[in-house]
Amino acid sequence: METRRALLVDAFTDEPLAGNVAGVVPDAAGLSDDRMERIAAELGASETAFLSEPDAGGNEADGDAGADERVRYFTPSTEVDLCGHATIASYAALYDAGAIDAGERTLRTNVGDLSIRVDEDGTVWMRQNPPTVERVAEAELGADRLGDALGIDPAALRDVGADLPVAVASTGLPWLVVPVNFLERLGEAEPDAAAIEAISNAHEVAGIYAFTFDALEAESTLHGRAFAPAVGVAEDPVTGTASGAVGAYLRTVDAFDGEFPDELRFEQGHFVDRPGHVRVRVDGEEVRVGGRAVVSMEGELTVPEEPDDDEIIEA
Repeated sequence: METRRALLVDAFTDEPLAGNVAGVVPDAAGLSDDRMERIAAELGASETAFLSEPDAGGNEADGDAGADERVRYFTPSTEVDLCGHATIASYAALYDAGAIDAGERTLRTNVGDLSIRVDEDGTVWMRQNPPTVERVAEAELGADRLGDALGIDPAALRDVGADLPVAVASTGLPWLVVPVNFLERLGEAEPDAAAIEAISNAHEVAGIYAFTFDALEAESTLHGRAFAPAVGVAEDPVTGTASGAVGAYLRTVDAFDGEFPDELRFEQGHFVDRPGHVRVRVDGEEVRVGGRAVVSMEGELTVPEEPDDDEIIEA
């Protein structure tokens, strides 16, 4: 049997045991899909990033030669195309270990190449894909159904619905963005996982990101909660992909009635005792999310050999 270095890294925080924990396997070369999924289940984080050389399993014709690293992301039950907090966690860990220098890098994902920048202080910035924002009509998905799914009084959704519509927003991974009037209402949410999963599947999104401008901290732009049972995550503590999508959404719906802020600060995770913060910058079609991360656990994971074909028992 072989061993692989494996980490648990807390992203969007500079304190261990806060923010959003991600698994990171810095050298995943040669691991099969089955092994990556089983490792992700063993580590138990909502997502685990598996890094390899950009030409591992590819060639220049596929475009791999232009990337510095290749990554795949797995939840304990399935592969997802993009994960913001696991990306931040991966590059913060590589920088902390001295494996990379500060500066620009290119990461190949299932949704294409992404630009990563690591600042001297360890902050990692991830440029996401060009945003798309599509409003969802009330007749298609109304406050009553959303309120029932989220366990929030539908009146808390109607109060802001006229100015801030429900929408599907994406910067690589689509989310259903749902505004809520007050933090108290958002904190009272008792989500129905089956109902949220059904809505997610119907609108082809990873999950629902509900937010309010009624934040805990004065320097925060908003407070968010992300529910994604369709991809095996009941509630994600701090969500990079959703934060980028919501930043693009706020610009599209002209949420600030004037000049758009140079940088947004999203707080999340407080209701699951994993507080963290995401920095978001939106400049036209360019959306970046940034944050710090800290390694909370490091070790060697024993990986069994792949079974021979003749050892597999067909059901």
